[in-house]
Amino acid sequence: MTQTYLTLNNGEKMPQFGLGVYLVPDGEETVNACLNALKLGYRHIDTAHAYQNERGVGTALKQSGLKRSEVWITTKLWPTEYGEGQTLEAIDKMLDRLQTDYIDLLLLHQQVGDYIGAWKDMEKAVKLGKVKSIGISNFKENLDDLLNHATIKPAAIQVECHPYFPQHELKKRMAEYGTIIESWYPIGHGDPKLINEPVFTKLAQKYGKTNVQIILRWHIQEGNSVFPKTTNLEHMRDNFDIFDFELTADEMREIAKLDNGQRYYTASLTEQQRFTQWKPAD
Repeated sequence: MTQTYLTLNNGEKMPQFGLGVYLVPDGEETVNACLNALKLGYRHIDTAHAYQNERGVGTALKQSGLKRSEVWITTKLWPTEYGEGQTLEAIDKMLDRLQTDYIDLLLLHQQVGDYIGAWKDMEKAVKLGKVKSIGISNFKENLDDLLNHATIKPAAIQVECHPYFPQHELKKRMAEYGTIIESWYPIGHGDPKLINEPVFTKLAQKYGKTNVQIILRWHIQEGNSVFPKTTNLEHMRDNFDIFDFELTADEMREIAKLDNGQRYYTASLTEQQRFTQWKPAD
């Protein structure tokens, strides 16, 4: 199977498909999940300080035998790490946990706290060679504020994205910056209603795939970066088996009709402020 790549606004080529490790316990479980994914041909791992499993990701990369340049690592800073000077220190700790000397893509995890100060430090980290690309996650109300202060525009924005909520307005908004969409909840938080939509069942029968594989293929053709989370080897293999077929333009238009604005997670700015009260362990 052939992995596809997205060219970011700084020229870096990022593997479009990867493994997400949200809620995967650190240690053996994270290491094994990442090793299995890398053996199958995955070349992108999405983690975060808040996930508390960066060490397992770094250990898996070391044990894989792959060159560092062959594997793309995305990780995220937590709001308690935001601020000029403080963020650079947090990046150094992150590099230590990941056992690497650079991060491929570093994101601000939430749109609260001193995200402007953090962004300035992230830009410094790019100049220092500690980070290759920078972006944001879960930014909405404060997106314009960050964009107005950013010298380096975000390479990626990670948000909820699936056929019920395809983020078309956000894509149009970010197109002038060349910012790509990274999807969390790519299959609608596993919602059976979404997965079993008749259009996916019909296309699965046509292409000899599962409904989930059709949805993941839709993401690829939409230009999204996607990294479904699983520790199950069979699911991991199935998720990656989406590069040997292509949906037609008519089929993509048919799927587009599912857009109904439904989201599975929302948090007000007041609720998000609580994120500044929890500090992940180093």
